[in-house]
Amino acid sequence: MADEPMYHDGMRQLQDVRETRDLADRLAQVTLRHEFTDEDKSFIEHCSMVFVATADANGHPDCSYKGGLPGFVRVLDDRTLAIPDYDGNGMYRTWGNVLVNSHVGLLFIDFEESRRIRVNGNAQIHENDPLRNEFPGAVFIVRVTATNIFPNCPRYIHKMKIVEYSVYAPRSNYTPPVPEWKTFDSFRDALPPRDRGDTDQGK
Repeated sequence: MADEPMYHDGMRQLQDVRETRDLADRLAQVTLRHEFTDEDKSFIEHCSMVFVATADANGHPDCSYKGGLPGFVRVLDDRTLAIPDYDGNGMYRTWGNVLVNSHVGLLFIDFEESRRIRVNGNAQIHENDPLRNEFPGAVFIVRVTATNIFPNCPRYIHKMKIVEYSVYAPRSNYTPPVPEWKTFDSFRDALPPRDRGDTDQGK
């Protein structure tokens, strides 16, 4: 919720050690928001990647990279994001955590322009979400309701340029190639039936 404290006791302890409590409070006062601005929307929908932090019911963390073409994460309204789930390795460590602990932390980075923004909130998985038809290649849609939105200092962001987008990134009127690892003998018999035909054709 928006009224949850920005800092817990552990954060406060280290702020006091480093004498940054006042600075931390000022940053929260100046930069923290609970609704997306037009600038936030433009930045997020420009990004081709997002890092997603989750935790299981016991608090054990997991962090994953999600990539797609720019605009694959969509800002639906002033509090809600939509993220498509694409075909992956089937472990579902990230979105599986959401089913037992809805809290998520998102980090969007633009390495070319040295900008980043963090979004903390609560996620829900919608297998039959009406938006699914608008996201080519989506298995289901994850909707994130933002509680805290705040930019971060970009000083340690390394300058990098995108050479090309992944050929596996879903898009309209396009069939991505089969990942090579799905053709390996060590995995083929464990693949779901929908994938076995493709790997047989690719051998």
